[in-house]
Amino acid sequence: MPKPTYDVVVPTVGRPSLELLLEALSAATGPPPGQVIVVDDRAQPWPPLDVPATAIVLRSGGRGPAAARNRGWRAASAPWVAFLDDDVIPAQDWPARLVEDLGRCGPRVAGSQGRVRVPRPQGRRPTDRERNTIGLETAQWATADLAYRRRALEAVGGFDEGFTRAYREDADIALRVVAVGWQMAAGRRLVHHPVRPAPWWASVPAQRGNADDARMAHKHGRAWRPAAGTSPGRFLRHVALVAAGMAAGLGMAAGHRRLAAAGGLAWAAGTAELVAARVRPGPRTPGEVAAMVATSIAVPPAAVAWRLAGEVSARRLPDAVLFDRDGTLVHDVPYNGDPDLVRPVAGAREAVDRVRAAGIPVGVVSNQSGVARGLLTTEQVRAVNQRVDDLLGPFGAWSWCPHGEADRCDCRKPRPGLVVRAAAELGVDARRCVVIGDIGADVEAARAVGARAVLVPTRETLAAERDAAPEQAPDLGAAVDRVLGVGA
Repeated sequence: MPKPTYDVVVPTVGRPSLELLLEALSAATGPPPGQVIVVDDRAQPWPPLDVPATAIVLRSGGRGPAAARNRGWRAASAPWVAFLDDDVIPAQDWPARLVEDLGRCGPRVAGSQGRVRVPRPQGRRPTDRERNTIGLETAQWATADLAYRRRALEAVGGFDEGFTRAYREDADIALRVVAVGWQMAAGRRLVHHPVRPAPWWASVPAQRGNADDARMAHKHGRAWRPAAGTSPGRFLRHVALVAAGMAAGLGMAAGHRRLAAAGGLAWAAGTAELVAARVRPGPRTPGEVAAMVATSIAVPPAAVAWRLAGEVSARRLPDAVLFDRDGTLVHDVPYNGDPDLVRPVAGAREAVDRVRAAGIPVGVVSNQSGVARGLLTTEQVRAVNQRVDDLLGPFGAWSWCPHGEADRCDCRKPRPGLVVRAAAELGVDARRCVVIGDIGADVEAARAVGARAVLVPTRETLAAERDAAPEQAPDLGAAVDRVLGVGA
């Protein structure tokens, strides 16, 4: 059997450790990657990255590691894509071990997880920050070193770019890959992961990850943690601490001494337990203890606030996104019955994939009056639809109308029938869908059922249709950004 071939994708925010990674990769033994793709995820990519001339540098605009990895793997060409974080150092034999790991993967194995080793401090116990990094050694599906089949990434639409931080995006894609029938495997290769410097209060802004936990629960159900190999965490204790603190405050404000005393005592006891739990395994130096006391007061309210923000954000996502076909997903060829003439609009696959990766079902709603006019056959429409599905799919619902305006059917847009039918096929509430199209009929069909609509104007869009549209976007990718709340 031929040895597996692979490309390497490294998302980066310009840390100095990137140079060490690339040097180690260049000096390592074993079959080299076909390409080393460095994705610069800085919002302002300056100064230029210091990378070897053989590396490819792409930009992702500061949208987070999930978006950066998507930018990288879509530019890769090898059957396997190995993701490395920019703060790891591959072992000397990493390429050789990687190829061995990939060679052991059966045809249904989508991903191979590498081993991560975090250096321990000498002569003392690790700090809270160091222990968090050490946790990567036992983390499941950590993209610090994780290789995926390109076909598996394509099957699930890549990483969910709604995870804008380096947190949970790796568990999310692994759960989605497994859900569609693939398997994950553990490899033997090794990378070293030094602990990055961080301020003493770093554990407080780190609570933003609770918003990502809300997104995980929304996508995978409340029982997602065991499936992802993640511990239950302390969130419920944080909620109890916040509740106790609020009770103490309300009691004091209202003059209820017993309520204030009970709440204050519960808050003090809970906070002391949290401090002890964080101090006990650490070095117990005065500085570390002081940091644990201060941050343990701030962590619970920060965790609860971010979780609430995540819940609100997750609930804003639609139950499904329905796309118009001609002029929106593919270039409009009037009454097209030839699959060979199907050409997706720029960025269509990436845009639809981002919706899929967010866990949102997708469908197509399309008027095909050429059938009623005798210019198309049903078989031709289905053949063209199949070609669109091959290029941009799979779509969970195909809802199209063969009638003309004179038929006075209930399905032809701007009437609501196609939207209602697609929503029923996807098993969602039509009012909780978003319709993306290029003309007023698409917008009116959505509004007829109380659904949201986003107009993506083209040269065929009338000025009156632009004026009447409640939402517009300059292109399909921007329309998807609006639907997913990217940049909102």
